[in-house]
Amino acid sequence: MTAQARLLPGGTRLHLQHGPIDLIIGADAPARQRAFAAARARFAGLLEQLVSELPSLRRAIGAGHPRLSGVVAQRMVRAVHPFQDRFVTPMAAVAGAVADEVLAAMRCSGPLRRAYVNNGGDVALHLAPGERFITAMQGVDGTDLGRISLSAGQGIGGIATSGRHGRSLSLGIADSVTVLAESAAAADAAATLIANAVDLPGHPGISRTAAHLLDTDSDLGARAVVTGCAPLSRADCSAALQNGLHEAKRMATAGLIRAASLHLQGQTTVLDTDKSFNNRILDHA
Repeated sequence: MTAQARLLPGGTRLHLQHGPIDLIIGADAPARQRAFAAARARFAGLLEQLVSELPSLRRAIGAGHPRLSGVVAQRMVRAVHPFQDRFVTPMAAVAGAVADEVLAAMRCSGPLRRAYVNNGGDVALHLAPGERFITAMQGVDGTDLGRISLSAGQGIGGIATSGRHGRSLSLGIADSVTVLAESAAAADAAATLIANAVDLPGHPGISRTAAHLLDTDSDLGARAVVTGCAPLSRADCSAALQNGLHEAKRMATAGLIRAASLHLQGQTTVLDTDKSFNNRILDHA
């Protein structure tokens, strides 16, 4: 399959797709067409470079992890490097790293007021001084989970969502976890690990299967991933969310994320590390 590129109706957004990579790209005028051309140019060959290094990208990060040559692969490694104390592979940051790389190419094309690259819900974002970006959070069933409203100068360049209903297998039971961080790759890695931590080990209502039995190419190997979760009591949901919140707080304390919104069966827990951001993520009560 070859890479595909087309302008979406209205001409203000660009769609780039190649294999599993599916990008929706936006940029404000007057630099839009120049930025789109840069995105198309950088997208060419990007998937092939990633595929060439897949064996290493599927290995757990650690002191002995091989050095990678691809720029996107290096972004992935940097994003997961702070989490060497647990199992994680660079693949936890692949969607965000791709979005970051394409956005970086767009920014190099010239000044931009506002631009974003959305890779299946993981968003790399650029805001010039005075600009804002507002987006919605939506549950797997279409439920409105609230809004994210960002302004330039907050130090947030990435939004990522992970959970057991997403594109990748999950070790946890979170319906979704949305994270704000300095980059999309950083947010992607953190969202993956926080979603994994939203869990109730040994709970009889949670079914699990070895990852490699569901996907022979999974970087999770024989680790048990969640395949089903029965309706939980409010107490159980709260306990699972608190497990995830503990992980989010560790990351926030280390300066790795700025905020997180955790969702499970109608319950929400929100972490915000700065009082000025209190209204950025709104709990849909």
